Amino acid sequence: MTKTAQTKSKQRIADHGEVFTADREVKAMLDLVKVQSERINARFLEPACGTGNFLVEILRRKLTVCLSQSQINKSQKSPKYAQTHYERLAIEALCHIYGIELLSDNVAECRLRLFHIFLEHYQSHFSQTNPQVLDVAQFVLGKNIVQGNALSLKQVDSQQQDTDQPIIFSEWSFVGPTQIKRHDYIYQKLVDKEDQFQSYQDFRPIFYLDLPQGVPNEQRNK
Repeated sequence: MTKTAQTKSKQRIADHGEVFTADREVKAMLDLVKVQSERINARFLEPACGTGNFLVEILRRKLTVCLSQSQINKSQKSPKYAQTHYERLAIEALCHIYGIELLSDNVAECRLRLFHIFLEHYQSHFSQTNPQVLDVAQFVLGKNIVQGNALSLKQVDSQQQDTDQPIIFSEWSFVGPTQIKRHDYIYQKLVDKEDQFQSYQDFRPIFYLDLPQGVPNEQRNK
């Protein structure tokens, strides 16, 4: 495993205080909540996620559990796995990982790193991968890893300046074995505990591999 750099440049440190947490510290901190970090449906939000050091390690741990729960024999030397069950669990794991990041290049890199971890784990255990699963993974990452200001709870423009638009997160909940119900929430209301159970927009339940084609119900007022 390659060592992750802790900085990109001195200028970025000066401008944004950007220093990434080292891998060793990431693992040590997550070990403090080891049970949660290995639970597939435990939600994690990193409010200044950078390029995703914490989120990458969380995803690795969750995917290991997904694979273990998909094993259909007891052999340690020649384990066999139920691919469709793994795919469903892996998407569920990804649905529970969230991040906010101010800088657009970090957002793109974080999404890409998480997708590569997902793809590599998937391909390393199954010879035939389902393109739909990969499409859904990218769709979820596009919604869960957002560019914004974690202090003001607002989206930002190309100059990292706050806009009038609030940060919005999607909650993905499995209803039944393969159906997902999506609710969109305004992050500010979740933080302030103001109508926190009232979604900004929700979607009809849909087969999880059709998630990008989800149809919203009527959007509620902000």
